[in-house]
Amino acid sequence: MWPCFGIRALLVVTVITLSPVTAVAQSGNDVTGEDVYPPLWDLAPENLLDFPVKDNKIVISAWNYQDRLGVYKSLLNASAKYFVDFGPQNSGNILWGLPLQHGWQFRTGRLADPSGVTSCGYENGELLCLSARSWWSCMNYYLAIIPFLGAVEAGLFGQLPYEIEILPPEEQKDDFCYSVKDCWTRMPKLMDDWKAFFEYLLSTEHKAVSSASFSSFKLDDALGLMWKAHTTSIAYALPKFQESLKYLSHPEADFGEDWANAVDFIAATHFTTDLPTTNNFQAFLPPRMLIKGDVIPFISDFSPEQNKVLVTLGTLHKANKLTGGLLLKLWQKYMSTEAGRKIGRKLIESLVSSQKLELLHLL
Repeated sequence: MWPCFGIRALLVVTVITLSPVTAVAQSGNDVTGEDVYPPLWDLAPENLLDFPVKDNKIVISAWNYQDRLGVYKSLLNASAKYFVDFGPQNSGNILWGLPLQHGWQFRTGRLADPSGVTSCGYENGELLCLSARSWWSCMNYYLAIIPFLGAVEAGLFGQLPYEIEILPPEEQKDDFCYSVKDCWTRMPKLMDDWKAFFEYLLSTEHKAVSSASFSSFKLDDALGLMWKAHTTSIAYALPKFQESLKYLSHPEADFGEDWANAVDFIAATHFTTDLPTTNNFQAFLPPRMLIKGDVIPFISDFSPEQNKVLVTLGTLHKANKLTGGLLLKLWQKYMSTEAGRKIGRKLIESLVSSQKLELLHLL
């Protein structure tokens, strides 16, 4: 009963979150609109040498939204050549999922100080400040700075003229690392996994050196390595920042943990995290932080689809916990081959086309 229930629940959440794809396809895939990119994307540093240099070190303030966005922008620009066959204007780059998720967090107020003690992250205070008290901001550090330093170590940026130094937050300094050497010492598994992903990209360039095309690039392999590193980062950070959940309302804290659980299921499908797909995927995520008094699925200023997503994420998390994680293991086994993932994606596509989104009936 449980495996069947869980797979069905997973398919429903994927259908709901992917359902905007149909509407976007009908209106055209314009990737040039400003709202497609994270907030303030045009103001972020373009590459590493756009950051300040002090004492022969490139200095990055990872607790400033614009600087962290610049880290993502540097990664996207440096890896653009590997994704030219997957979409115009680097839109097919699978690293888009990271800055777009960060942009959604910023836009919905999830990176601000949830305790209200400081003005960090608020419009009437330090808008670009990322609070070390924010669970979302701390979790995102492991999906921004760690991938970035893994890319530096892999050689994605070539031979840099300076070392990289990441500035620490004002509190909880011991929860993070601040240089390639520091991160290798403190969290080698995370660095290994992210380095492996970027080394794969670099290896395809070497194979294709005799031609103008990166024809040796296999998207499924790249997605597999990226998602492996992604889930490793979350698994490492989740217990570390458990205490930070106390600053959030119960509905928001539950949603954060539900979302972290769902990522493991999504990762198993090698979900494509390019620019248009990620934007479509995020369309039905909560448009603001959940507050005390929000009752799912009856939040009046959320769309029916946004309410349904919250219900399904919660149900999937509960089902996985009740089975002691067996549900996830069964799903991962089912999705362990390229053929299995293809079947899963086709099943999702068929559900989308049928428009059968009666979530409460299915659950």
